[in-house]
Amino acid sequence: MSTPNASFYGYRRIDGQVGIRNHVLILPTITCATQAAKQITELVHGTVSFIHQHGCAQVGEDYEQTFRTYYGMGANPNVYGVVVLGLGCETHQARSVAEELSKIGKPVEVVSIQDEGGTLDAIAKGAKIAAKMVQEASTQRRVPCEINELIVGTECGGSDACSGLSANPAVGRVSDLIVEHGGTAILAETTELIGAEHLLAKRAVSKQVSDKVYEIIKNMENRAINVGVDIRTGNPSPGNKRGGLTTLEEKSLGAANKAGTSALQEIIGYAEKPNKKGLVWMDTPGHDIEQLTGMTAGGAQLVLFTTGRGTPTGSPIAPTIKISTNTTLFEKMTDNIDLNAGKIIEGTESIDDVGERIFQEILDVCSGKLTKAEILKQYDFGIWRIGPTF
Repeated sequence: MSTPNASFYGYRRIDGQVGIRNHVLILPTITCATQAAKQITELVHGTVSFIHQHGCAQVGEDYEQTFRTYYGMGANPNVYGVVVLGLGCETHQARSVAEELSKIGKPVEVVSIQDEGGTLDAIAKGAKIAAKMVQEASTQRRVPCEINELIVGTECGGSDACSGLSANPAVGRVSDLIVEHGGTAILAETTELIGAEHLLAKRAVSKQVSDKVYEIIKNMENRAINVGVDIRTGNPSPGNKRGGLTTLEEKSLGAANKAGTSALQEIIGYAEKPNKKGLVWMDTPGHDIEQLTGMTAGGAQLVLFTTGRGTPTGSPIAPTIKISTNTTLFEKMTDNIDLNAGKIIEGTESIDDVGERIFQEILDVCSGKLTKAEILKQYDFGIWRIGPTF
């Protein structure tokens, strides 16, 4: 596989990171504020937000993980500035999130629905702040950047029998290229790596990392056992089975191909930012939206998402490049799919050929090309809950 030019044009942030988008994020820290946040985005061009059900009655590790996700979404280098919108009495206080974001030099303001006297006044204040922030963001100019400044997430959803033969191996080639250029590639979906963990453990840079591979797999299996269910009753999903997958292990062996052949540098927790360059495994569930959110909150500026059954999934923050595993799907869901890896199955392109096309698409999207999910405003968001609500 030839190595293409690896430069693009991005936004240099005050903390030195590089963004490939220039969003102003309206960040609701409580479900009660999500509708007001949505209305602000409808009023102010250049803003994004998301709907969620989190932010109150959470404690312990579950509270910390949700807080880390909120912070990570705002800290993502694709975000120029943040309007943190709270209700006022919730567990996850808007001011606490804003204080952490201000420490990295991120433009940030706080609006409280209760302090403003209600929804309408809060929307008005938030919209005024957001409009000013968007105008400031518009003065930013793209500058030359290199792949070594990227964190690229990888994901597969709605897999079929072709996933492990076409799109996933092609993404694996791209993952290797990103690592070769000094960048970071994130592998996720712990649930859907059960049965393939031994292959990844062999590639770990140390015994400590290798042991951690088996530990997080065991923990994921134990979560199911502790609540009296079998993961395999829901994974593979009905759609996976119709697509030709028969067991979770079969699905996992295909999913692991997204990791390419690079050494596994570290295991990180959900929504945590990688500490090392290279191939990194983020411990996430198999749920598409939750893993996409986790990687974005962990700093991924862009996500490669392969699918054999089709999905419109996208992120409000990180452009999501959809790659079909078969040509039939690509032709059927042209509204949602960006690239076709099905020609590998047909024998008209090699894995390297498709890998080169994906790599070039990354550079184009990093420089401003919109993905299908962005065009359709597919702003999905969901946090992996690891504790009960009290």
